[in-house]
Amino acid sequence: MTEPDMTFADFADYFWRNRGLMGEYFLQHVQMVAAGVGLALLAGLPLGILCMRGRWTARLVLAVTGILQVVPSLAMLVLLMLWMGLGNATVMAGLFLYSLNPIVRNTYVGLQQVSGSLIDAARGVGMSRWQQLWRVRVPLALPYMMTGLRVAAVIAIGVATIAPLVGGDGLGREVYAGINGQNSLRIYSGALPAALLAIVADIGLGALQRRLDPAAARSRRPRAGGGASGKDGADAAVPPVPKAQG
Repeated sequence: MTEPDMTFADFADYFWRNRGLMGEYFLQHVQMVAAGVGLALLAGLPLGILCMRGRWTARLVLAVTGILQVVPSLAMLVLLMLWMGLGNATVMAGLFLYSLNPIVRNTYVGLQQVSGSLIDAARGVGMSRWQQLWRVRVPLALPYMMTGLRVAAVIAIGVATIAPLVGGDGLGREVYAGINGQNSLRIYSGALPAALLAIVADIGLGALQRRLDPAAARSRRPRAGGGASGKDGADAAVPPVPKAQG
């Protein structure tokens, strides 16, 4: 039976007594998420750029990554387990596949949103297509790319909690041990750090997103004359954070 009269003091005492094990689970969770999302970032950015080659290329790439994301997470991990076996490698492969769609889609959308007049200006000063991509499109698309990364990271943190079902480690071990033993202290000890990790990741990546936003950077610069107006004011305005795609 669960403990209906459990208090925060009980939880804090249990967590402190098992802080070594909880710290190990936490690091395992972070490592799996970082590896899965990191690999998705390395693959997703080139795929998003590849989508710029044409409409049919974009449809094909986005359709494949979209299908990967709509597969239930447990089903995805079980299918990978049949191929790769039990362990953290299977979990990281699942996190990689689950994180691809938001990164690819937001990269493509961000690159598409760059004003055509800016591309014409870059072409007019003699920039090659490669220079237009890396000096104009990518810097202006960074807010969209960061949105994709934020979505992918939060999704991966949640999916990683079911890692023990396929032999993985992380905070999910404590959650499932608590469920099997009907011990609410163990459930909370695994679930709360995972939830806090997702919140901190979202806030931290959001702060990095705002820092990398060229429009936000311009708005932070001091202006002579006590303010901005006209075109300068429009250029300084911070655009709304793009909605997550996928």
